[in-house]
Amino acid sequence: MKLIVAIVQDKDSTRLSNSLIDADIRATKLSTTGGFLRAGNTTFLIGIDEARLDETLEIIKKSSQKREQFMTPPINLDSPMEVTHTYPIEVQVGGATVFILPIDSFYHF
Repeated sequence: MKLIVAIVQDKDSTRLSNSLIDADIRATKLSTTGGFLRAGNTTFLIGIDEARLDETLEIIKKSSQKREQFMTPPINLDSPMEVTHTYPIEVQVGGATVFILPIDSFYHF
């Protein structure tokens, strides 16, 4: 058994949640906030048998789209104003960050 920790952008969370339900894969959703863009994310905790691991990863991959987005970097008050960039920059967002952890024991009460 494995524990999948999948962090996806909020825009992709409903699509992923529906796809997991359709595949009869149970997941726990947690609201989280990313550190870089300070944007909302959703973290899915998924306990899955190793036989269904590849299927689950494929669902996550198909449901989590990468896209380009413009953001304005926060102002750094410690640097001189000539160096501070306050104009929007293009960054890549979306996709999924996935961690797979081994599970020694699993109990369902």
